[in-house]
Amino acid sequence: MKSLNIAFITPEAVPYAKTGGLADVSGSLPAALAARGHKVRLFMPKYRSVSAFLAESNRPDISFNCLVGDKEVPAEIYSLTDKESGVEIYFIGNDFFFDREALYVDPTTGKDYPDNDERFIFFGRAVLELVKILDWKPDIFHANDWQSGLVPALLKTAYYEDPFFAKSRTVFTIHNMGYQGQFPEDTFDKLNIAESNFYAAGPFEYWGDINFMKAGIALADKVTTVSATYAQEIQLNDDFGKGLQGVLAERSADLVGILNGVDYNQWSPQKDKLIPHRYFPANLSGKKKNKLELLNRCGFPLRSEQPLIGVISRLDRQKGFDLLKEIMGDIMALDLQLVLLGTGDEEYHRFFAEIEKEYPDKCRAFLTFDNKLAHLIEAGSDIFLMPSRYEPCGLNQMYSMKYGTIPIVRRTGGLADSVINFNEEALTGTGFVFDDYKSAELLETIKKAVQTFSRRKVWFKIIKRAMAQDFSWARSAIKYEELYFQTLQ
Repeated sequence: MKSLNIAFITPEAVPYAKTGGLADVSGSLPAALAARGHKVRLFMPKYRSVSAFLAESNRPDISFNCLVGDKEVPAEIYSLTDKESGVEIYFIGNDFFFDREALYVDPTTGKDYPDNDERFIFFGRAVLELVKILDWKPDIFHANDWQSGLVPALLKTAYYEDPFFAKSRTVFTIHNMGYQGQFPEDTFDKLNIAESNFYAAGPFEYWGDINFMKAGIALADKVTTVSATYAQEIQLNDDFGKGLQGVLAERSADLVGILNGVDYNQWSPQKDKLIPHRYFPANLSGKKKNKLELLNRCGFPLRSEQPLIGVISRLDRQKGFDLLKEIMGDIMALDLQLVLLGTGDEEYHRFFAEIEKEYPDKCRAFLTFDNKLAHLIEAGSDIFLMPSRYEPCGLNQMYSMKYGTIPIVRRTGGLADSVINFNEEALTGTGFVFDDYKSAELLETIKKAVQTFSRRKVWFKIIKRAMAQDFSWARSAIKYEELYFQTLQ
């Protein structure tokens, strides 16, 4: 098998910077590809949080200028090599653009930084100029989400006749259609490409504006998204495609869904260093001890006959919190306890703060980010609730199964592709799945899970089946590898 040069381009990656699941993917997939013998280099912005990972001298390895509109913008490149995987990581530095408190949204206004267009035009240009300076020719440029969408677009326009990139091909991965990088028409002038590339219904134009994600979808050689079901959903209607369903349908022959993987070194009860008690499928005593730890953390009374439901999520409508709000009183009337961890819309912050006051022995809401607590919730809960309106992939349902915490999910996106609905007659399945986005159907599914929990022998069979599922990155990396070779044919 030929070893490929893969340039993995992402706006975020753990442990350096994170706002969502993309960072987890970017922290794991390059390593899995490297483990298969490929030469992988990761490129991302040098945000303020990155400095903690660099040498104390903190001096750039390479410096050059990039043209953004009529401005020469200095780029300072910092690099390191991940000791475990061997992946080389290049941070694209410019303090004016990236030395900020947050990645994309100004915390003082709650709105996107007004110069996000220039920030990520610069990022895309700098990546392409950097590989030329390094004299390293990628076989594949793998760009992720709108912030990287200009890389395949620039290769098909500004760099189309550059012999350095003659054999390079591009893959563009969509992690969430809800974020597209849409900017006013005059942003196009900052790309420094021929005006003839901007026209009605063209690859850059979207209702008179410029759309970075559309450009990536239209001009990449192959397009992927993070589950097979989501790949179909986003071609159907505006609810999923967010206005780009027609563009996606046009690329359907080149659109592939590959389910995200899980880093089981970080997320498995056998290896998890953040939980107080490790455990194995053959001996779940550690899970019971973790549940006691979590009940104490919540200040709940011990009710071993009742399931403890965990929720770890961004608090917004996409994640199903409008449904939960409608039926929370009914949920609290059931024999269960519920712990929630997350931040998001102020509406839901206020709502869960009130529910916690009303039901102090049944509901605890931690309205914050706490990675260690997230691990304890996965390990200590009996059930994990994830009733998303749409979910490109989702990771927590896969984490939960490995911890023997049985998921309740809606049949959408990666949730549909990873959770098998419990079959009452055959006693098969790995979770509880509902179809229609309706609060009544969600409530009935929760009731079914609670009733099944009381049947201990049946519940343990579901646990064992769930813990046996394999969503490791090694499996997903093989599918990406196959796609790369198809792209190069």
